[in-house]
Order: sequence, then structure tokens, then C-alpha cells
Amino acid sequence: MGFGAKSKKLNAGQLWDYALKSLAQRAHSAGDLRQKLLRRAESAADVAPTMAKLSEYGLTDDSKFSEAFATARLQNQGLGSFRVLRELSAKRVSSPVAAKAVADAYADTSESELIEAFLRRKFRNTDLSAFLKERKNLANVYRRLRTAGFTSGGSLDALKRHAADVEDWSEPPEDELS
Repeated sequence: MGFGAKSKKLNAGQLWDYALKSLAQRAHSAGDLRQKLLRRAESAADVAPTMAKLSEYGLTDDSKFSEAFATARLQNQGLGSFRVLRELSAKRVSSPVAAKAVADAYADTSESELIEAFLRRKFRNTDLSAFLKERKNLANVYRRLRTAGFTSGGSLDALKRHAADVEDWSEPPEDELS
């Protein structure tokens, strides 16, 4: 199907097959799968029984999905917990389920070690201390750490370790204020 092509609407039986095929390709949260089915269903009334049947067979479990997702993001990408929470929320996982999964996945993890690994990975060919002497680079690295899901305190602590000669962390220089 091309980008402009209309998707064929599916009846209840076809919707079940489509759901199984979608789940075979990759894991989906229940909310994401419901949205996907709603887009393809002839009748929106066919989606609820399909979702119920999937749940009955244990194929849509947001807690298992969230646990696997959080663990994968931590182990494969070394992202911070806030980023993983944001991504789970975007995948329509309820906040309590997402928070529990992230807390469990990050329970034995040191944020400072994660940040150090992230900095080594992202700046492997750069002398970070020299790079961070420029204020714009310092701000850029801080934004990257925050976008990766690390806390502001943890990010600042890591930057202070690498840019120990930065004189003032709280106020911008006078010439930057104007």
C-alpha cells in the first residue's frame, strides 16, 4: 500500500487476524493497539470484543509491555527514567503502570553511572573537559542529558565533574544578560 492509498476496512474476523499479525511484528500497548484497530475497523463496535479476546489470551498486558519496554530502554540505550516514562505515556500506558515498570527497571541503577556512560558514548572522540569550557557547549550537553531523561540535579553534578573550572553555575555572566 502506498502513502496515499486508503486502507481496506476490516470486519470482526479480519480485525482479529490483523491484531495478531500486528502483535507478531512487535509488541504494542493496549491503547496503541486499540487505536490501530479503530483505524482499520468497519465498525468501531468490533474493536471492544477483539480487545477483550486478546486480553483473555494474555496478548495485551500493559504491565508486561511496560516492564519489557523500560528494561530495553535502560539496557540498550541507557536512557534516563523520565524519558522512558514520557515514551510509555505516548504509547498510551496508564501512569501508575508506567511508573511501577520504570521504578522496577531502574531500581538497582545509579543515575550518575548512566549519565557517565551516556557522556562517554555521545562524546567518545571529544575531550569533554575542553569542550565544556564554552558556555554554549555546556548548555547543549545539559539539554541533551535532560532530553535523554536524566534529572537536572544528576545532569548538573556530572557536568560539574567534567567542567570543574567553570566559575559560576548559577548566574550567567554580565555580558550574557543584556
